[in-house]
Amino acid sequence: KKVKFSKNQNRMKAVGNIEDALNDFKTKKNKNLYFLTKKRYEWMNNYIKKDDVGLEVGSGAGFSKEFIQNNNLKISDFSEHKHLDYKNVDAQDTKFKENSYDFVIASNVIHHIPYPIKFFKEMHKILKKDGKLIIHEPYASVLLQVIEVIMRHEGYDWTKDVWSESVPATDDENLWSGNIAIPNLIFDDINIFNENLGSYFKIKHENLSECFIFLNSGGV
Repeated sequence: KKVKFSKNQNRMKAVGNIEDALNDFKTKKNKNLYFLTKKRYEWMNNYIKKDDVGLEVGSGAGFSKEFIQNNNLKISDFSEHKHLDYKNVDAQDTKFKENSYDFVIASNVIHHIPYPIKFFKEMHKILKKDGKLIIHEPYASVLLQVIEVIMRHEGYDWTKDVWSESVPATDDENLWSGNIAIPNLIFDDINIFNENLGSYFKIKHENLSECFIFLNSGGV
């Protein structure tokens, strides 16, 4: 039900090292990293028009711009890295104007967010009426749970209430704290999803994707 590891227990290499990730990506030093990010983002183009106005939250190293075929995509993160279009942006409270975006990308973000319900409400606010929230998240299968235990990576906690606005689902004092059970707790039961988010969003597309290539990506 519950497995948690501290940051210094993590066996994944260079987790959260944005500068190293950017260098590896630009020099194609890590070909698997390029392949992983390509798989992670390219499918999103099926739901994005070239003239759409878009935003990525929690963009980290900002690899999305390499693969998203749109000139109006801006990237943001809760950090101050110089490659970002918008710095110090909290995905739970972005401070952006209402009805600003045709699409928002959140790739491997939600399982880090302390209050997922706040995130979804904020995304609904900044998206236009027919806007799209495009999500890529780990699926906490038994296999991935075993891998988490072996690698001592982010861990999982199935006991968390992902709909709470007062009790965090991850460590809200640690930006890199992760709980890979969060996406399953949100999306696995469509009735529970509709009960909590049905007035904000409808699920239009859902598909399983890469798994093993992540293990050789350097933890990026």
